[in-house]
Amino acid sequence: MGDHVPESVTHLPVAGSAPHARRPGPATCLYAARALRDFGDGFVAVLLAVYLAELGLGAFEVGVVSTTALVGSSLITLAIGVYAPPAGQRRLLLAASALMIATGLAFAAADSYVLVLLVALVGTINPTAGNVSIFVPMEHALLAGIAPDANRTRMFAIYGLVGAFAAAAGSLAAGIPELLAATGWTRLAALRAMFVLYAVLGVAGGLMYRLVPRDAAAAGGRAHFALGPSKRIVYRLAALFSVDAFAGGFAVQSLMALWLFQKFGLSLAEAGLFFFGSGLLAACSYPAAAWLAARIGLVNTMVWTHVPSSLCLIGAALVPNLHLALALLLARSALSQMDVPTRSSYVMAVVTPQERAAAASVTSVPRGLASAASPALAGALFAAGLSAWPFIICGVLKIAYDLALLWGFRHLKPPEEG
Repeated sequence: MGDHVPESVTHLPVAGSAPHARRPGPATCLYAARALRDFGDGFVAVLLAVYLAELGLGAFEVGVVSTTALVGSSLITLAIGVYAPPAGQRRLLLAASALMIATGLAFAAADSYVLVLLVALVGTINPTAGNVSIFVPMEHALLAGIAPDANRTRMFAIYGLVGAFAAAAGSLAAGIPELLAATGWTRLAALRAMFVLYAVLGVAGGLMYRLVPRDAAAAGGRAHFALGPSKRIVYRLAALFSVDAFAGGFAVQSLMALWLFQKFGLSLAEAGLFFFGSGLLAACSYPAAAWLAARIGLVNTMVWTHVPSSLCLIGAALVPNLHLALALLLARSALSQMDVPTRSSYVMAVVTPQERAAAASVTSVPRGLASAASPALAGALFAAGLSAWPFIICGVLKIAYDLALLWGFRHLKPPEEG
């Protein structure tokens, strides 16, 4: 089977035309599943450190748990992408949902450091609320399998947009324990209840995956080996994407907030309002990226939105005025995420259908591992009084990545641009 799938898979039945007329389409199911998962990741990323501290763990132990969760998730994701045949993606997503349920319940019942560490290693807890998880390779491969070439980037943009808004809502939901505490709940019980909610979201996500038709799940074809003819392309892209992620680790949100507090004396409420606005701008950039990619191409969209975004970051680090710095950072937010749906769409387009799950895994996992290395270096620069340098380094590295991507892949076109 080629890049396209039968009409019965890609088009929803009209109301009343078939016995399954009210059944949602496979793409809708994947969007809903991601929204549920990212909502859970959104509040877990905020509450995890608070919950572990409530269990009596110190700052070092909290850091070890977070690192263990990231490494464990990355390794499992890589294993799924490399060794799992595309025909088994639906079953693997159901198994991953079961693991999400078990993770939430185990965290809710945890009472020792060893148990927390073990669950973090083999479970689905995501301390960053980013989309590096065991679900990603299968969802990307399924979405690419049901998307015609002309609509693929738009569908990935919707997929990212839904996840971004759900994660933002999840962050707001992190305030629920305080509301529960005001009604008489103990702080620990209220935090445990949020991990039970995380498990419930795993149940709901599993139900969404069950609604994905088997013929849609098999649209990517069958394969005995995960990476084949596109191996060299995938490894080159993975190396470049890792540079981008390493650069991004110098400007993570927590460091950005610390910089705004230290340099401009921004209050916590003002910083929260700023990051909420920047998050909305970033989310709205997803559909804009799909529109632009249809006109100038995927690689050009990735590069020529990223370069001005990086220049805005460098400028914000250098200007002495708060309002100008915030304006530059908001402009960066409106541009910096436009490469996310285009990057996912491009990777799925330049590999064979049988390699999609592996390609999604091999290109995303190194990003997660690379981005974990640079915040410590940025922290050292902050401690040395060089608080602007992490953002300058981030911008320079990202521009170098963009130019390397343009040079190396400007001639490798996806089918819709051929």
